[in-house]
Amino acid sequence: MNPSIDALRTLLSSPQKIVITMHRDPDADALGSSLGWALYLKKKGHKATVISPTDFSANLHWMPEADQVLVYEGSTAKPRECKALIDEATLLCCLDFSAISRLKELGRLVADSSAVKLLVDHHIDPEDFAQIVVWDTKAAATAQLIYQIICQLESADFFDIPMAECLYAGIMTDTGSFRHGNTTPEVHLAVADLMRTGFESNKVHRMIFDNSPLNRLKLLGHVLGDKLQVLPEYRTSYMTLTATELEKYKSSVGDTDGLVNYGLQVQDVVMTALFIERKGEVKISFRSFGEFSVRDLANAHFHGGGHFNAAGGRTTLSLQDTVDQFLKLLPFYRKQLQSVEK
Repeated sequence: MNPSIDALRTLLSSPQKIVITMHRDPDADALGSSLGWALYLKKKGHKATVISPTDFSANLHWMPEADQVLVYEGSTAKPRECKALIDEATLLCCLDFSAISRLKELGRLVADSSAVKLLVDHHIDPEDFAQIVVWDTKAAATAQLIYQIICQLESADFFDIPMAECLYAGIMTDTGSFRHGNTTPEVHLAVADLMRTGFESNKVHRMIFDNSPLNRLKLLGHVLGDKLQVLPEYRTSYMTLTATELEKYKSSVGDTDGLVNYGLQVQDVVMTALFIERKGEVKISFRSFGEFSVRDLANAHFHGGGHFNAAGGRTTLSLQDTVDQFLKLLPFYRKQLQSVEK
C-alpha cells in the first residue's frame, strides 16, 4: 500500500475546500494536470479551484474549465479572490513544481497556509513543504502521476472526456508528442486508458500545436532566420530574443514556448539554448539529447534545474552578459558534448 495514497484517500473521504496550483507560466502539463485533478475532485463532491501564479498561453484556453482558472498575477489577476480561497482551503494541491519559488508572489500565500498540502511532481529534489507527497522522477509528466492517483483511488472507467483531454495534453506535451526518451510502456498504457473515454486525440494535438496567432509564426520565422547560431565544435546551437524583438512581434504569454526545441533539429547538434530578455531578467531554456544533462548545467551556472534533457534557468545579468557566460562554459563541456550519440 502507498501511504501517501492512503492518506489522500482518508482526507478525501469527507468534503474538502481545495485549491490547486502550479508553477509560474504554466505549460500544458502544469495546467492539464491541475484541471484534470480539479475535474476529478469536483466529480467526487469537493469544492475545487485552480489558481495559476501567472497568465497562461492562449493555446491552452481550450482546455475544459480553463475559463474558471483564477490568475494571481497578470492581465486577468484576481489576487484578493485567490487569497480568500487559499485562506479558507483545507487542502492545497501543488502540481508540477518542486520549489515554492516557482510560484512567484503566490508562493508566500501557499507557504503560510495552514491547509494540508499535497505535492504531485516529477522534478528532482522537491522541497519539504507538503504533508502528502506523490513524487516520481521517472514519470514522464505530472499528468501521468495524476492519472495514476485517480486509478488508485477509483477504477480506470472513472475517467470522462474532459478529464482525459486535460491529462492527455499534459502527457503528450511533456513527452514531445511521444518522441522523447521518457515515453515508456507505462505512458502508452495510460494514454490508451484515457483514449477509451472517446476523446479526439488529434483535436488535442491540433488545439495546442496548430493554433498559433500569426504574430507567433512571424516571431518563429525571425528566430530561425536571423537569430539561430550554431557552434559545430561544441555540437551546440543557441538563440536570443530581446525585449525589443518581443515587443515588435507583439509577443504574448506562451508565444516563445517550444521555440528552443527547434535548435535541436540542426544536424549533429546535441544541446541548444534559448535566451529571452524579460523584465529585468534573462530566462533561459535548455534542451539536450542523450547523456548530456542540461539540468546539471542549469543548476550549476544559471540558478535553474528541471529534467535531465530539458531544463531552465534565469539570470539578472544583461542578455549579452548571460550569453557570454554560456559561451565561456562550453569549452569545459566540449568533451562530453562530442561524445553524445544523436
